[in-house]
Amino acid sequence: MKRSKKEDLGKGIRALLSSLDDDVSIKKAGAKRVKEVMNTIIDLPITTIEVNPFQPRVHFDETALEELKKSIQIHGVVQPITVRKVGVNQFQLIAGERRLRASKLAGLKNIPAYVRLADDQQMLEIALIENIQREDLNPVEVALTYQRLIEECDLIHEQLGERVGKNRSTVSNYLRLLKLPPEVQKGLKEKTLAMGHAKALLGIEDVVLQIALSKEVITNNLSVRQTEALVKKYTTRSKAPKQKSDPSHSLPLAYKKLQDQLTSSLGTKVAIKRKTGGHGEIIINYYNDDDLNRIIDMLEEL
Repeated sequence: MKRSKKEDLGKGIRALLSSLDDDVSIKKAGAKRVKEVMNTIIDLPITTIEVNPFQPRVHFDETALEELKKSIQIHGVVQPITVRKVGVNQFQLIAGERRLRASKLAGLKNIPAYVRLADDQQMLEIALIENIQREDLNPVEVALTYQRLIEECDLIHEQLGERVGKNRSTVSNYLRLLKLPPEVQKGLKEKTLAMGHAKALLGIEDVVLQIALSKEVITNNLSVRQTEALVKKYTTRSKAPKQKSDPSHSLPLAYKKLQDQLTSSLGTKVAIKRKTGGHGEIIINYYNDDDLNRIIDMLEEL
């Protein structure tokens, strides 16, 4: 029996609708698969992962990388990296660049990864927070990372504290370290000064005195309590009533510049007293015997 054109047309429409249903089913299955991947750890080919452009770390210790490589060769990657999907079979690293680098050195083809959804700001925030959680960070590095989170992720102290699991006062104490002069920050970076030492030194407004006392703390290996007592001694002295200076003896600009240059060069407070007639005196402050010997050594080299 010959089929009518109407029947053939109806069959074609049914086939088309069936095809569309299949497409919808495929898309639903695909979405389900993506959802499943987003909540599981999967092995990804290392070649499909690009580095995080927001990575806050710029230096990776070669010795530490070599040690991690050997560990991975023996035990594998214990802690998965975190990535986000950016294209077909293409991922971008959010956290774990050190593990990724070491895995490449170890010759791995695949690496366990946790896939998550994240926009650019979230990526930066995750990378910075992971950076803070490293055990080898010194207090200045932590403070700088907090500062980046505040400025680049538009967070206030309370929000930052919630993100990193610290209270507001702890965050504020770290950020205050960035007000210390570079010489004192160097002690924190080299771990010759502890956080408690730095908090005590922040009680002094005179930058030159801060530097001098930090050197004394390091040289004499003073405890935090001893440092607090030392700072208290100098802050008490600085609160003593000062004699009023004679405005007629104010220094000309050239002398003030010279006074500042001497203060900077010697690393201690220097005062030029210019009297009527052109004569005067230069007063060089020192804070202890070690500081005096340091200044004498510098003067002998001139």
